[in-house]
Amino acid sequence: MTTAQDPVRIAIGADDAGVVMRDAMIAHLTARGYPVTDLSAAPSEDYPDVAERVARSVARGDHERAVLICGTGIGMAIAANKVPGIRAAQIPDSYSAERARKSNDAQIACFGNRTMGVEAALVCLEHWLASEFAGGGSAPKVEKIRQVESRNLRTA
Repeated sequence: MTTAQDPVRIAIGADDAGVVMRDAMIAHLTARGYPVTDLSAAPSEDYPDVAERVARSVARGDHERAVLICGTGIGMAIAANKVPGIRAAQIPDSYSAERARKSNDAQIACFGNRTMGVEAALVCLEHWLASEFAGGGSAPKVEKIRQVESRNLRTA
């Protein structure tokens, strides 16, 4: 299990389908010394609202990493990835959690409360927190992702 020696600031957000997992993750993270900010949905909001708010907090540097939770994690990942500079990954298993950080430098982990149990999600969360971007052969690929994003940004 990881502990926060130099605590990473973590934002967390969930819609109504992710409340149970969110509560467990907040308890898990705070018990390990991570400062956690809950940016979850208000009653009138949907997952895209939460995903954008959390992703913008990471893009601004208010938080180094974030966790998003909805029914499957898919919608949260799609919405968060619309924010420039963000790499959000759906995390269905421990291997994907580790690779999201090591290979893709994903700052946001997205979980599905209806697709995995809380205990499995906490194990995946630990793998994600313990992993860092490896650079190496992955660095040029992440740079290409930035280039794709840059080419496709539109100004309103």
